[in-house]
Amino acid sequence: MNELTGARELSGRPVVTLGGDVVAQVKDTVFDGPAGQVTGFTLSGRGLLAGPLRRSLPWASVHALGRHAVMIRGAEVLAERSAVVARREAAHGRLVGARVLTDEGTEIGVVLDVVVEAGTSGRVVGFRLDARESLVTGSRRRRRQVFVPRGETLAVSGRALVVPADAVRFVADDLAGFAARVAAFQARGKPAAGGVERGPLP
Repeated sequence: MNELTGARELSGRPVVTLGGDVVAQVKDTVFDGPAGQVTGFTLSGRGLLAGPLRRSLPWASVHALGRHAVMIRGAEVLAERSAVVARREAAHGRLVGARVLTDEGTEIGVVLDVVVEAGTSGRVVGFRLDARESLVTGSRRRRRQVFVPRGETLAVSGRALVVPADAVRFVADDLAGFAARVAAFQARGKPAAGGVERGPLP
């Protein structure tokens, strides 16, 4: 699995051409909620006084999403802002701040950030939550932040997001350990070598 990153960490990341020109910086990440994909980025100019740009960056035009920059082939791939933000399926506002329920009806928290796979997939693999007490059994604190994987499909309705009930067995306390939990979640129920069924990590 590629490196994981929080969508909020992408804000302010420079957009750089393969020729080395810095043409913009990321303002917001826009999502297609039901598909679980990044659809693109709204952009702003560089510097303290630079405001929003009328151009946007569709995900299909991203060459690579790196740790320090979003790479594109050239400035000609930038599109009208409406190419990203006018899509009806774009669900940026419905993911961050949405209540998260399991498919058994238990509320487990509120989305603080969306975790995406870096590289070129743009796939949403999970969420950073302000977790409910029911998700952190035994904790003295009423809430804490955890990472939880998303299901194979991403059900978003109004201000609620639905994940499989068994996803709560694969939560992680930090992003560094979350990649292994996502991999284990995706492999659950698949027979491992020798016919042993894979389960959650200890």
